Amino acid sequence: MKESAPAMWAMKPHTKAKHQMLDTYLKGWYPRLAKFNGRVLYFDGFAGRGKYEDGSIGSPLIALQLLLQHTYLPNMAHRDFVFIFVEAVPENAESLRNELASFEAEIGGYPSYVKVHVVETTFEDSARSLAAQLRSEKKQLAPTFALIDPFGYSGLPMDVIAELFEAQRSEVFVNFMVGHVMRFIERDGQEEAISGLFGMDSKDVMSGYKPGDDKRVEYLRDVYCQQLKAKAGFEYVRSFAMKNSSGNVSYYLVHGTRHREGVKLMKAAMWKVDPGNGAMFSDRLAGEDVLFEPTPNLYPLEAELLKKFSGTRVLVESIEWHTILETPYRETHVRPVLTPLEKRGVIKVERPGRSGFPADRTHVTFP
Repeated sequence: MKESAPAMWAMKPHTKAKHQMLDTYLKGWYPRLAKFNGRVLYFDGFAGRGKYEDGSIGSPLIALQLLLQHTYLPNMAHRDFVFIFVEAVPENAESLRNELASFEAEIGGYPSYVKVHVVETTFEDSARSLAAQLRSEKKQLAPTFALIDPFGYSGLPMDVIAELFEAQRSEVFVNFMVGHVMRFIERDGQEEAISGLFGMDSKDVMSGYKPGDDKRVEYLRDVYCQQLKAKAGFEYVRSFAMKNSSGNVSYYLVHGTRHREGVKLMKAAMWKVDPGNGAMFSDRLAGEDVLFEPTPNLYPLEAELLKKFSGTRVLVESIEWHTILETPYRETHVRPVLTPLEKRGVIKVERPGRSGFPADRTHVTFP
């Protein structure tokens, strides 16, 4: 099966934002996985050409450079890092090989513990082949971060994601092209692609949607996220909206992981791109000068913490993890909530020193 290349390879604002999130996440992901495992895998399912028209590098080179320029690299050199870049379009794959060859020559060759492979086939075929190989050898996939970033919504079946990335330390970062899905989900001839994408009968995808509801985009996102949990077994699934220049959501970046540290890292990446809400980037506002840096509204978090921990005495560490896993906020938002609550006498704080909130040694008593 061959895929057609996109007409243009211009770097759009939302692509830069996506790459910024990838950059932030991988900086924390590499050393976290290297502490515990002999092999780490970066899997790019729709790798692209390697560079954009303006010279900006694509995700394969971003991932490689981040590792090789990482300040923690000397402490990771005893691990093997395997990079698999899957690209189905022949001219794109050839361009990617050339860019990778130039990069390798520029740095004087890859270290012995870094292995790079360009696979010229579809994501689906490569994933099924790798899963079959692992089954025949009775092996489990190495801890993996998989970037699955297609140009549409076909070719990334839910059952393939579930089968290949079933290992406990595997994570996915999927571009869910909800804009395309919205336009074609009820058209004849799309049933197979829609069923594969969601891992359920295409007729059931919209079964819970109420006609006339203006939140159709959010509904489709929720169904997809629920399926990543139910079918692929990712305990924690979080999404980030990318809006186009017209103000509509083009796609969601959906992160699936089974470990809370992964949630913590991805939230840091999301809030870096959107410091006001941690949930959305808009091409319409990209590059515009603003008078004030956006700041989050922490009142909902305050209300949530007062309700959740009402009448209890808990460690700040527990409050932080609840915030990370059960709210849209980060752990860095907890102290700005607790400090004014303490000053107003709403909460009682027992700390080892005279000030601060050491997470593992500070108890908070809520009213």
